[in-house]
Formats: sequence, structure tokens, C-alpha cells
Amino acid sequence: MTPNPYAAEEQKTILGHPRGLFMLFFAEMWERFSYYGMRALLIFYLVQHWMFSDSEASVIYGAYTALVYIAPVVGGYLADRYLGQRKAVLFGAVLLTFGHFLMAFEGDGGQGAAELNIFWLALAFIIVGSGFLKANISVMVGQLYPRTDIRRDPAYTIFYMGINLGAMLGSLIAGYLGQTYGWAWGFGAAGVGMLLGLVVFVVGKPLLMGRGESRDPQRLAAPVMGIKFEWLLYVLGFAAVGLVWFMIQHQKLVGFLLGGAGAILVGYVLFTAVFKLQREERNRIIAAMYLIIGSILFWALFEQAGASLNLFTDRSVDRHIFGWEVPASMFQSLNSMYIIALAPLFAMMWLGLAKRGFEPSTPAKFAIGVVLVGAGFLALVAGANASTAGATPVVYIFLIYLIHTMGELCLSPVGLSAMNRLTPAHMASLIMGAWFFASATGNFAAGLISAATGGEGAGPEKVLEVYSNVGWLAVGVGVVMLVIAPLIRKLMHLDTLRDDDLAGQSELAESAAAGIDITEERR
Repeated sequence: MTPNPYAAEEQKTILGHPRGLFMLFFAEMWERFSYYGMRALLIFYLVQHWMFSDSEASVIYGAYTALVYIAPVVGGYLADRYLGQRKAVLFGAVLLTFGHFLMAFEGDGGQGAAELNIFWLALAFIIVGSGFLKANISVMVGQLYPRTDIRRDPAYTIFYMGINLGAMLGSLIAGYLGQTYGWAWGFGAAGVGMLLGLVVFVVGKPLLMGRGESRDPQRLAAPVMGIKFEWLLYVLGFAAVGLVWFMIQHQKLVGFLLGGAGAILVGYVLFTAVFKLQREERNRIIAAMYLIIGSILFWALFEQAGASLNLFTDRSVDRHIFGWEVPASMFQSLNSMYIIALAPLFAMMWLGLAKRGFEPSTPAKFAIGVVLVGAGFLALVAGANASTAGATPVVYIFLIYLIHTMGELCLSPVGLSAMNRLTPAHMASLIMGAWFFASATGNFAAGLISAATGGEGAGPEKVLEVYSNVGWLAVGVGVVMLVIAPLIRKLMHLDTLRDDDLAGQSELAESAAAGIDITEERR
């Protein structure tokens, strides 16, 4: 028997978990620090520095976040098929470090500045880098444990805390520095955070105990067109940066990509379900697609946080707390704070209701999530209209983020679990791709909704009008979804689900974990 070269390392644990878990925890924490720190400032940077209109900036923001969510579908495929997760994460971290530091080259501002091209390049590096890193580092957490290890779920809980801790700190620190001392300070802080994440991942490689390596190292080493196939993949990655650099400047192309590819994906899934699956499996796929499509509206409204809601907070809210006027970007941290506080409570609540036979079904939870995202906007509108001081009291910003986070906890983790339970093993990657596509589409739609709040001559009244309309729309759609929830639940055929393909379902569960940073989105 070949001796295990990592036997000694496997005996070393922290809180009963492999030390590699905490290396991944800190690497991902710093990556999320950089991403959310930059995201908190992005809409202001577009409007106040590059002098885009609110509408133009919102569409750019929506295209950017949409591409960030769709890129992991490609990056995850390349990692599974060729590179392995570790090399994909390392390459993605290098691209992200380049991108975040390039954001600090602000120049004199204005759309005529040569530095604007550097800005587009920075976004392209971040998008492609996220594609290689975002899904794969989460999958590596699961690879540290045997499939039946009871520590897997607690491990993802620990990792999940790292995601939200990084997102919270990034919004607070980079947001404060960027809006207090200058853009370069905020984006520079995000760059330093990403560099720290890269260093942690490189130095901590031995703690991975050989996990996340390529399934076919001989293929990677084989020459193609005179260079190793592995290096060819990296060259194509850099070429993708150039393609994205072009796309992010032509946002309509992103909309056409999402619309066309999304239609093809949905059509193929339904064709496969109707003509190639048995009745119960077909019905489950239809139920899954219903949930996927329903999530688009939720994300389109939820993701106003980084766009129109960020601008509204800056311009129309009394942000004085204990005599200090808090920079608007720092309020982006509220979602992560609420998730850290509320996620355990929601988990206990669902468990307690299930023991008493009162737990809502998955479709009902989805409906509640959609209702809550609409109710958050209506609460903000009511508070703004009731204010006699001119500016909206800051308490209503705390309230809308609280309500939206509660909606997120009803929909996002539940949705990931539903994809796991409803999908046959041979369609696992396809359905997870559709889930990410829905998130990307929702983010792009968020940019369009945000653009509607910033038309010519628009003021806070226009923003509140749009928020009122989308709020009532979401509440109405959510109520309809609640009414038909029993029908969707029947399509899920939960009483006949079998654990006959543990390996396949476990792989899907690991893929689902890639979407756990839904604060990111999900998110």
C-alpha cells in the first residue's frame, strides 16, 4: 500500500477541522473584502469621478455584476475538466490582484481621460478573475472532507462566516477611505486585501493536502501549438480579459448574451425534461425552473443595494449617527452584518417549525422572499413620505436592509438546497448553470431598474416612485407565488425522492456551495 504523504498533516486540526479550512477561510475573506469594498464605491466612482449619468452608471454597474455572476460557470468548467480547483483559484487571484490595483489609477476623471481605459481594463480583470476563483474556492472546502464526514456542513458554516466578515469589513473600510480620503485610497485598500488573500493562498498550499489538483495532469503538461496546454489555458484567460474589456464598454452586448444564452439554456433544459426524463423527474425539473425564473425578480430588486439605493442613501438620507455623517458606501455592510446575526436564527426557526409540522414548503419560502424584497421598498417609501425634515431618516435604511436580508435568507439558501434535491445527477451542472444565469440576469435587470430611477431631471421623488412601483409588483407576484406554492410542491414529488446517487448529489451540493456568497449575490 502506498503511504499517505499527508497523514501527519491530517492529524493536525483547529477546532476539530483541517487547518486548510482556515487557510481557505482567510483567503476568501480577503477576496470578499476586496470585491465588496470595490463594489460599495463603484456607482459613486462612475457618477462622481468618470461623470456618467445615473442611468449610464446603473447600466454599467448591472452589466459588470452580471458578468461577475456568469463568469464562474466557465471558470468552474475549466477547473473541473482541466486545471483543477487550486490552479484555477491561484490564476483567478492573480487576475483579481491586477484588477483591484488598476482601479486605483484614477487620473483626473471625466470621460475624456485616458485613464478611463485603465478603468475598463480593471473591471475586465476582476470579472475574469472572479470567474476562475469564485466557484472553485468554495468547492475546495468540500474536498477537504470525505463525502460522509459530519463536519462538512459545519465547515461550510465557518467558511460562510468568512465570506460575510470580509464583505462587511470591505464595505466599511474601503467605503470609508474612498469617500473620505479619495478613490485611490478606497480601491487601494481593496487591492491590498486581494494581495493578502493571494499571499495566504500561496503560502498555505501545503495545508490543502493535495486537494483540488487537476484530474488529468498529463493533459496539462502535453504540448499544444508549442506550449504546455496549461499555459495555453492561461493565455486564453488573458485573451478573455480583452473580450470582457470590450463587452463591459458595450453593455447591450451583455444583455443580448444573457437573453440569447438564457433562452437557449432554458429551452434545452425543458426539452431534456419533456422528452428524456420520466414523469416525476420531469416535474421536478419544471419545479426547479420555476424557482430559478422566480429568483430573477428577487435579485433584480435586491441588487439595487449597490446601485440606486446607494445613490439614494448618499443624496436623500440624513446619515448623521451620533453627530457623525456616515459615508453612504459604508451602509453596504449592513447586509453582511444582518446575515451573520440572522442566519443561525433562521436555521433554528426552520428546524423548529419542521419539528412541529409548520415549516413552509420551498416554493412558499421563495414566495415569502419575494414579498419581503417588495415590502422593504414600500417601508422605505413610507418612511421617506412621512418624514417632515426633508431628508429620509437613516433608520429606514437600516430597515430596508433588514427586510431584504430576511427575504434573502428565505430564498437564496433554500434555492440552492432545492437545486440539490430536485436535480438528477446527470443534469447537476446544467441546472446549477441555470441558477447562476438567473443571478446574472437579475443583476443586469437591477441595472436597468436603477437606470429608471435616474432619468433626466430625476430627483428623490422619481426614485421613490420607481421603488413604490417595483415594491407593489414584487408583493403582488409574491402573493401569487404563495397561492400556487402547493401546486409547485406537488411537482417536486418529495415523497418519492431517493438517495440512490449520493456521489452525484454530493457533487451538486459542493457546486451549490459556490453560490453561498450571495450577499452575492448571491450573492
